[in-house]
Amino acid sequence: MRIRNTVVAVLAAVLATAGCSSSDSQGDAAAPESSPATGSSPAAPATTTATADATAAATSATCGDEMLARMTLRQKLAQLLNVGVTGAADAQAIVESEQIGGIFIGSWTDPAMLTDRLVPQVAEQSPLPLMVTIDEEGGRVSRVGSLFGPDPSARVTARTMTVDETYRMAFERGRELKSLGITVDFAPDVDVSSQPDDSVIGDRSFSDDPEIVTQYAGAYARGLLDAGIMPVIKHFPGHGSASGDSHTGAVTTPPIEQLQQIDLVPYRSLVSAEVGVMLGHLDVPGLTDGLPASISPAAVDLLRSGAYGGPGFDGVIFTDDLSGMRAITDTYDITEAVEAAMVAGVNQALWLTTDEVPAVLDHLEDVVAEGTLSPQWVDDSVRTVTRAKSVPDC
Repeated sequence: MRIRNTVVAVLAAVLATAGCSSSDSQGDAAAPESSPATGSSPAAPATTTATADATAAATSATCGDEMLARMTLRQKLAQLLNVGVTGAADAQAIVESEQIGGIFIGSWTDPAMLTDRLVPQVAEQSPLPLMVTIDEEGGRVSRVGSLFGPDPSARVTARTMTVDETYRMAFERGRELKSLGITVDFAPDVDVSSQPDDSVIGDRSFSDDPEIVTQYAGAYARGLLDAGIMPVIKHFPGHGSASGDSHTGAVTTPPIEQLQQIDLVPYRSLVSAEVGVMLGHLDVPGLTDGLPASISPAAVDLLRSGAYGGPGFDGVIFTDDLSGMRAITDTYDITEAVEAAMVAGVNQALWLTTDEVPAVLDHLEDVVAEGTLSPQWVDDSVRTVTRAKSVPDC
């Protein structure tokens, strides 16, 4: 089973139109405090000749390495950002001005972006396939339930449905997401938890039994994959028994030795090159020792190396939201948080609003120039992201 390869046709169209934008498109985030919805009709801000020339150069190649050779450093860094948008106009403006790698559709996003099927119009403006992400778990974490009908929470699913029924439910939801232009779903939640339904994880967890979580989350992930959506399993290395809510403050998990016995068990079966993994803002005694896992080199190394007891992971690692959760924002501003995530080895820095994108990219360019972030790591990380978008290596 593999994620569908759609980019070859996209790139062929790009070449046929002599450098025009491609026409194919491929959540845990809290709503930003001040993000009024924009109008639903995408605006078309003017681009400079230099930007247009750089975009044409980047899109004139036919595979990942060739595209990489033609991209500016800023364009490469922009591929590592996944940013929440208020609506189609906001999304199109940031895609055109900074060629960011991904946009996130959250609870605050103008519903018309989905109901009026505006995502493909935005994706058409992206010089590379655009990663369009969403939180769609079912239950209380749903962005399309009002459009397509509600799905049950993970906990209710495991109590009332078979594994096969769960697969079929996820497959149908995945097809619905794909019809909207969504390419990535921040689901399923693979946290192992017995906490009350209304706690931060609660009914978002399939079970307090890691084997049941593995079976049901695996079926959900397969359903999304077969529908053409990349699932992202979360919240590594395990939020299910943690104290507190990272939306409101620091969160500490049990020691890493305990997580190895329970919380990390589902990852051993579910991690593969076809899924993404989201790191939680979790302080793990014996592993991160004071840092949230989302910006911890030790947490990234645990996942990449397979030292959690499963396969080494070479796919896309996402942060949880870096701008709306106090486990991060009490200590870091957005430029610092994105830098820390990338220095740790994360491929996709996720946050909620587009306003900060130029400042973040300015800062990251300085970080590379200073040698804190290596150009080779940037190139390797972009390759990881473009492979997830089905751009083949040369």
